[in-house]
Amino acid sequence: QVQRVESGGGLVQAGGSLRLSCAPSGRAISRYAMGWFRQGPGKEREFVATMSWSGGSTSYADSVKGRFTISRDNAKNTVYLQMNSLKPEDTAVYYCAAGQVYGSSWSEMTQAYDYWGQGTQVTVSP
Repeated sequence: QVQRVESGGGLVQAGGSLRLSCAPSGRAISRYAMGWFRQGPGKEREFVATMSWSGGSTSYADSVKGRFTISRDNAKNTVYLQMNSLKPEDTAVYYCAAGQVYGSSWSEMTQAYDYWGQGTQVTVSP
């Protein structure tokens, strides 16, 4: 497991923005496809966004397209998730994950990832 990875979560009103960061210690993200997933109350973990190791390919869940943006700064060993126009249904614990193989469909599945962070809570109030 990757320790102390995610940050940037919090409480925000609907329509607001947050930027999550994922900075795994002891692991170079430049070698991995990176993804963001979330798990809402009483729900299964679901795919949010993913980016190839080079940053040249991305994929998003339909529910967040046009609102969320995944990016990476390999020099800072950090992956970001910019979340705009947040909705109450975006409330969840958000996890970042690292996987050794990238594929636009494969990387939308939890099975594609080998390492997971501990998660950061995002709460969006109406």
